[in-house]
Amino acid sequence: MTALYFYIKPELPSVAILKDVRLQTPMKIYSQDGQLISQYGVKRRIPLELKDIPEGLKQAILATEDSRFYEHPGVDPIGVMRAFVNLVLTGEKGQGASTITMQLARNFFLTRDKAWMRKIKEAFISWHIEQLLSKDEILELYLNKIELGHRSFGVGAAAQVYFGKDIRDLSLAQLATIAGLFQAPSVLNPISNPSRSRERRRVVLARMLDEGYINRAEFEQAANEDIQAKKHGAEIELDAPYLADMIYSEMVARYGKEEAETGGYQVYATVPSNLQRLAQQATIRNLHDYDERHGYRGPQQQLWQHDTQDQEQGQNPAWTEAQMLEFLATQPSFKPLQPAIVTATEEQQIRVFNQQGQYLDISWDGLAWARPFVSDTSQGDEPKTAADIVKPGALVWIRFNQETAIWQLSQFPDASGAFVALDPITGAVRAIVGGYSFYQSQFNRATQAKRQVGSNIKPFVYSAALDNGFTLASIMNDAPINQWDRKSGVVWRPKNSPEVYDGPIRMRVALGKSKNVVSVRLLRGVGIDNVIQHMAKFGFNPNDLPRDESLSLGSASLTPMEVVTGFSVFANGGFLVTPHVIERIDDEFGETLWQAAPVVAPPAILPSAPVQDASVTAAEQTEQLEPPPQPNYAPAVISRQNAFLTREMMSTAISGGGNWSKKTYWQGTGWRANNLMSRDDLAGKTGTTNDSKDTWFSGMGGNLVATAWVGFDDMSRSLGRTSRNQYLINLNPQKFNWMGNAMVGGEDGARVAQPAWIRFMREALEGVPENYPPVPEGIVTVRIDRTSGKLTQRTDHTSRFEYFIKGTEPTQYVDDEEFIDPFEQDTPVQESEDIF
Repeated sequence: MTALYFYIKPELPSVAILKDVRLQTPMKIYSQDGQLISQYGVKRRIPLELKDIPEGLKQAILATEDSRFYEHPGVDPIGVMRAFVNLVLTGEKGQGASTITMQLARNFFLTRDKAWMRKIKEAFISWHIEQLLSKDEILELYLNKIELGHRSFGVGAAAQVYFGKDIRDLSLAQLATIAGLFQAPSVLNPISNPSRSRERRRVVLARMLDEGYINRAEFEQAANEDIQAKKHGAEIELDAPYLADMIYSEMVARYGKEEAETGGYQVYATVPSNLQRLAQQATIRNLHDYDERHGYRGPQQQLWQHDTQDQEQGQNPAWTEAQMLEFLATQPSFKPLQPAIVTATEEQQIRVFNQQGQYLDISWDGLAWARPFVSDTSQGDEPKTAADIVKPGALVWIRFNQETAIWQLSQFPDASGAFVALDPITGAVRAIVGGYSFYQSQFNRATQAKRQVGSNIKPFVYSAALDNGFTLASIMNDAPINQWDRKSGVVWRPKNSPEVYDGPIRMRVALGKSKNVVSVRLLRGVGIDNVIQHMAKFGFNPNDLPRDESLSLGSASLTPMEVVTGFSVFANGGFLVTPHVIERIDDEFGETLWQAAPVVAPPAILPSAPVQDASVTAAEQTEQLEPPPQPNYAPAVISRQNAFLTREMMSTAISGGGNWSKKTYWQGTGWRANNLMSRDDLAGKTGTTNDSKDTWFSGMGGNLVATAWVGFDDMSRSLGRTSRNQYLINLNPQKFNWMGNAMVGGEDGARVAQPAWIRFMREALEGVPENYPPVPEGIVTVRIDRTSGKLTQRTDHTSRFEYFIKGTEPTQYVDDEEFIDPFEQDTPVQESEDIF
């Protein structure tokens, strides 16, 4: 034997690798609060320490695979003798001689070929392993390494795959079933071959009874238990595929594809599960609202024609339940949409058959929205009966409306949307949605779609103006512009939308009302090059910014992520943070390998140095007062004063200003947020492009800054307009023309994108304290005349306090000849929206 050992020793592999072996374990991605989002990797494995594996499973494995495991040195002489006797008597090679250590040796280093030389090598390798590892280490590695069918590797993964449970929650019968897999997982597993699995389970339990691990009553109960095994995927708790895909791509870039998918990494996102769900629900509901007010495009297809005479003659009969189930099983679902087949129509109700084999009744409240879609700008007449909408045999989409708590007829929205929310202090992504359904389109519009931003660009233009001598009280001329372009030979006439011009107007009001011509005049006053240089400070690529006056109206194309990053500068006091989606990376045992250390916006008032105690020595003070690690502060790209003033202007885009009864009241384009959210710290900006091809709303409040975008993937297509739908108005009277699907007229940022922002922020900021920034040093307030922007001594409705950077406040008082009292004027209050 010694001579044989030295003869084959050069061919034996080193077992030292087992000391530091890394089992191939899939990458798991979790939300910030630990909810599983996704799992990547072909092999399913859940590495466990021996102490975490139930005693019953260890006993079952030892009883059936190697009852003398803790007694032999890796090779069991009794087992070898038993195998030899079997060979002599039957002439067949058996498995009886393989110990757990030998199986481990074969799994790591050898093949399953039943050759004598392989068995000899297996024995010597096993002896080496026993010299290197303890018995418990060998058993732990064995239980985590072995393949157990359906791509599960190790007992932890097998428990999840076959029973959808943590291994510690399994019954004795389920543990015995897993132990029975070790002999031949492909033919003994309870999914592929339930009868043989039950037979093997009985054998395992009998061996446990023989070894004294269980009693007769436990044997009988476990042997007869109906375990109901079925294949389970990873228990996804938060379905956020756009987020998961972003993190997966970053992990592949960091570690390479193979290592990322097999290294057992546990990646924690910066996104809390509750905020991600809110963003997804808000985006999906908003797209359905837009889609439904534009009309129903009809069923997906007609599976049979409903003709009573034909069916009485046996022609084109209605499908049976079996036919419908078979067909629906081939159809995709896109949450919250699911396919169904219309089986009957009544006067104002339909019955449908769904993928689960259920009949559902959809009442008129779930149908009446479905007037015909004619075009993006036109809708047909409101339906009177269910037969005006669909007929039996129609394949349709249905969804459960959470807000009305009813099933309703639906359709896959034509328009697309995106949503991003950030923590403006750290740049941590708090929610991200790249479209209606990742499973329908993996294109992430939040990070990949560069779309024209419309008036979402204006705060950056106004910020540049503040750095170039303008103030919130600067008077601008809100009057039409006619400019001859020598190159094109046409006149450029930028227009307000609606085409209402207020004449002299303060800068604060101009941004709140989104006055297009004022934005053009500010760009001219500052200079295109200066504005582009200023906008580059917010992280925008200068190459994406057109060098013409259309820049002031939002002709630049940016992604929602770029836009929300720029707005975060106004929210955090002037500092450019870097968006990131990974908070930390742990190994498979929960040890942190990497922790995000983002640059952060410093607080408005930096903490002072700790006070020293005079009673201790200088040496003790040095030891006690060793400074804590300093945060890595983000670069200041604009002054705190500039950020504060720009945010002030954006706050009035939501809250407006003035006194209604005195005719000084005006509404900003984002007034719906003020109506639906009772907070004073909101600030934001709408955005709409030519022909309403792109709509935006970006804004901040509490501890979040967020951007919503809606448009068609086909960039030539307009979001159009809608006519009055009396049913939708009656269904949502309290929301009519505020948000939801009842709005009428041309689509724009306030009507299309802002409702998603409101739905998200209203819930996300519930219970979050208001967070209006403190007035920075260097800012002063003076009372000004609302019309002229000059100083005034009046304290009535014609005046207000305004903020200025010290040294820029007005020095002249309004005189009697200039003074205008709006109460004495016949000027209607106008709501404006923005289109370039």
